[in-house]
Amino acid sequence: MSITTIFMLFGGLGFFLYGMKMMSEGLEKAAGAKMRSILEFFTKNRFIGMVVGIIFTAIIQSSNATTVMVVSFVNSGLMNLMQASGVILGANIGTTITGQLIAFNLSDIAPLIVIIGVIMVMFCKKQNVKKIGEVILGFGILFMGLSIMSDSMTAVKESPEILNFLASLTNPFAAILVGFLITAVLQSSSATVGIILLMVSQHLLEFTICPFMILGCNIGSCVSALVASLSGKKDAKRAALIHFLFNVIGSAIFFCILLVAIKPFTNAILYISGGSLARAVANVHTLMKVLEVAMMFPFMGWIVKATYKIVPGKDVAPEDEYELLYIGEGSILSSTTAVHNVIREIEHMGKVAIQNLKTGMDALCMLDEAKIQEVYKKEKYVDFLNRKITDYLVKVNELDLPIADTKLIGGLFHVVNDIERIGDHAENFADSAKMRIEDQVGFSEKARKQLEDMMDKVVTILEYSLDMFAYDNPEHMQEILTLEDEIDAEEKRLQRAHVKRLTKNKCSPEAGMIFSDTVSGLERVADHATNIAFAILQPDGNDPEDEEEEM
Repeated sequence: MSITTIFMLFGGLGFFLYGMKMMSEGLEKAAGAKMRSILEFFTKNRFIGMVVGIIFTAIIQSSNATTVMVVSFVNSGLMNLMQASGVILGANIGTTITGQLIAFNLSDIAPLIVIIGVIMVMFCKKQNVKKIGEVILGFGILFMGLSIMSDSMTAVKESPEILNFLASLTNPFAAILVGFLITAVLQSSSATVGIILLMVSQHLLEFTICPFMILGCNIGSCVSALVASLSGKKDAKRAALIHFLFNVIGSAIFFCILLVAIKPFTNAILYISGGSLARAVANVHTLMKVLEVAMMFPFMGWIVKATYKIVPGKDVAPEDEYELLYIGEGSILSSTTAVHNVIREIEHMGKVAIQNLKTGMDALCMLDEAKIQEVYKKEKYVDFLNRKITDYLVKVNELDLPIADTKLIGGLFHVVNDIERIGDHAENFADSAKMRIEDQVGFSEKARKQLEDMMDKVVTILEYSLDMFAYDNPEHMQEILTLEDEIDAEEKRLQRAHVKRLTKNKCSPEAGMIFSDTVSGLERVADHATNIAFAILQPDGNDPEDEEEEM
């Protein structure tokens, strides 16, 4: 075999892998955000989750992308491992669709598919059209790679050494090992099946050995997920283990069946495939996965429990260190799930800030020294979250995100900024409480009641706004707008009443100043709440308070 043939073989493989990657990433960018929402919504039931996993993986052509997204949902508490197991089962079936597409052998029209994709990518201005163009271009490059590999394999027939090696590959254990090693290196079971399909079509491999090689490639497909989960949280490791245990156990069962029934199995596959060897390989891959899922589905509860035995315990943050729940070193930075994860972390930051605001108001009204110190401590946590989330957003902004997610980034920076300012107001309340204690400044019962009533409205608008932001939930939109108007009117009314009390000497100047600053602070917090609610609806808009505070 000449050096030219080797170059053609590896060059064709390079085209094939790059085309598959380009097609998968293009689909993720064009439809990733919508598919993620569907996956999130329809996975509460394990069977429905499996169906969604099949459809999702068949569309984006990547079981790895599906698994990473599932891990993200488990980490963020939107999905438990039992629900995740259904999607992982579906992903194992969905990934076989690539083999079915390859079996169509569209190599003759691949150049036409490539030029259509190039035209869409280079000359269309709409981002969605460009991403679809990338999918079409990747599809064409994939089949061009297959064509190059097929031509080079024709020359392989002239090499007696390779022919003898392939002819000697009759041991099922050796076939499994070869399938495992190829998939572990290429990190794509679809690529391995494509290579097997070509070799069988060129009569370089006996069809009866292919099912064993495919069993090996099923196990090898778990390697990339296991490696990716090593630096992840415990649930990430468990999700990868679900994938691994399913494939190992399923492959072991199928191996035993094939040892005693390989001839009837392969003859039946050839019959339903109309005698086409390429289609038969694709059908072996699909049928084996479907049967494995059917066998293993009732026992997934046991497999999930086994992952807790293998990876026991919970993730524990180091003492005296602040904790990130959804982003950071223990999470996987994926273009498909990065924005989802950061929204969950921002929601967490918002809840911390709201709680701290309530603690600050309690400290101010009740003059509780312990609550003052609690506010200062929590404010440091809010500042920590602000820094970490902002740093993470900068990294996310450098990723090639789905189009819908790209539009949200600017708004997310604004939301983090608004929540940090809410934290500052909580600290201001604690400072005022400290001043009251040190200078012995009294508040009337009426003044305390007015502040508490206004605070209740502010907390309500904050909670509605955070829910609207985090879950794109417009249910309370009108209530937010109404509350904003009510809080503005309340602020003006209380300020007027405050001036009257001062002129009639009914309160001291120090008490009046603290009261006035607190009322103004609450009104400003309500403005931040409104900004949070509408940040994603108007992601590129400017925060009017930025200009106001810079003046």
